[in-house]
Amino acid sequence: MSLKNFKSISKKLRIICVELAYKSSSSHIGSSLSIIDILTVLYFEVLNIKPKNPNYKNRDKFILSKGHACLAQYTVLYKAGFFDKKMLDTFGKNNSKLMTHISSEVPGVELSTGSLGHGLPFATGIAYINKILKKKIKIFVLISDGELNEGSNWEAIQFASHHKLSNLNILIDQNNEQSLGPTNKIINLEKLIDKFKCYNLDVCETDGHNYTNILKSLKRTSNNKTKVTIFKTIKGKGVSFMENKTLWHYKSPSYYEYSLALKEII
Repeated sequence: MSLKNFKSISKKLRIICVELAYKSSSSHIGSSLSIIDILTVLYFEVLNIKPKNPNYKNRDKFILSKGHACLAQYTVLYKAGFFDKKMLDTFGKNNSKLMTHISSEVPGVELSTGSLGHGLPFATGIAYINKILKKKIKIFVLISDGELNEGSNWEAIQFASHHKLSNLNILIDQNNEQSLGPTNKIINLEKLIDKFKCYNLDVCETDGHNYTNILKSLKRTSNNKTKVTIFKTIKGKGVSFMENKTLWHYKSPSYYEYSLALKEII
């Protein structure tokens, strides 16, 4: 897929995300907008998946550990053909499978998440069993920088390193904001790349909004090492008044803010 197509898809997904956040009065739009570009490249160029057969036996696996950013994954799954617009429009409504934290009831979703620190250990277990079974299945898990405060992640990282899980790809959404404020004010994650290198992992750092860089990092290979990509992103990317604002971890857009956001994205 061309870079132009990636940009076009991401733009459409941002529009849908903002619209659904407004209509459902849901939170976490900032967290969703920061990962749209990563998920676009992942789903439309990297993952071996079959949207019409979500439980395809030899599919690659993607786990969104930061489950509060589910709106980003739901819109990508819709665009990829896992379900229709009618289902997407039920987001956040009573009795909908599209809850406001990611749900495995939705076609294409591997794990219900939202309680942070669970996605990576789960992904590590899947990677381990697939290595034992010698299956050529890639496992991708996306976690937030604030989520790295959870100790369970570091236990999983040690396990992945020890067992040389080269089929595991850890994606870090480093947007520098978490629920209570800037990550460096809560627990400083400076020199994050060095922390991962200490575990003898294949680590790289790149722009999480540059499609060429995203694709290159996601497609790289590494013998006997788990791959970690630290994506430098912007919370609320694409809407100026949402960018780098902790407020948009919680706030849902008003009609005025929704209209203003659409004008910026379009």
